[in-house]
Amino acid sequence: MTKQSFAIIGLGRFGTSIASKLSEAGHEVLGMDVNEDRVEDGRDLVTHAVVLDSTEEEALKSIGIRNFDYVIVAIGNDLQASILSVLLLKELGVKKVIAKALNKRHGQVLEKVGADWVVHPERDMGARVAHQLLLPNVLNYIELSNEYNIEEIVIPPSMSGKSLRDLDLRAKYELNVIAIVQNQELFISPSPDQMLNAGNKIAVIGHRDKINDFVNMK
Repeated sequence: MTKQSFAIIGLGRFGTSIASKLSEAGHEVLGMDVNEDRVEDGRDLVTHAVVLDSTEEEALKSIGIRNFDYVIVAIGNDLQASILSVLLLKELGVKKVIAKALNKRHGQVLEKVGADWVVHPERDMGARVAHQLLLPNVLNYIELSNEYNIEEIVIPPSMSGKSLRDLDLRAKYELNVIAIVQNQELFISPSPDQMLNAGNKIAVIGHRDKINDFVNMK
């Protein structure tokens, strides 16, 4: 898996949940908050932790914020700080900004000021957000245990025109394909000769490490 860099603004429960998951996966994670106590509490969960006001443009520039692959704005109840932070991040050239919305209206404003992905915590838990950041081809997943998942994966162009037999996921990755969604039609227990096209979705069951290996296959 390619190592990526993440900056997380706001180290409350939501921010630290994402930080913990990303750090465990071996990625570079910078955590920041205006509250010094939160920074201290979250220091062990991230690669670096700093006390910083994300509404200050010069402060963001000083840490090279535009160089991060993703910046997650997980600010708690300060709508103004959340919105201004997203606006500044996009003006500074950050490639991908993910922002936590406190309500539907807040989410709409975040989208208008440039957020690439707006997260509603009542629907999207921090661990699920981190999971999708790590595996962007994975649409949904069900955690069966600490080791095994069912995951819905988008077929990349490199696998287009191949059959399940060609991919041989059971032999190579110990994964079982339990369904395919093709042209909005669902195929349960598909035939090994079923052909796949880019954009099709497959549901696989297996060890999460094996699923990660498959999703990150070049």
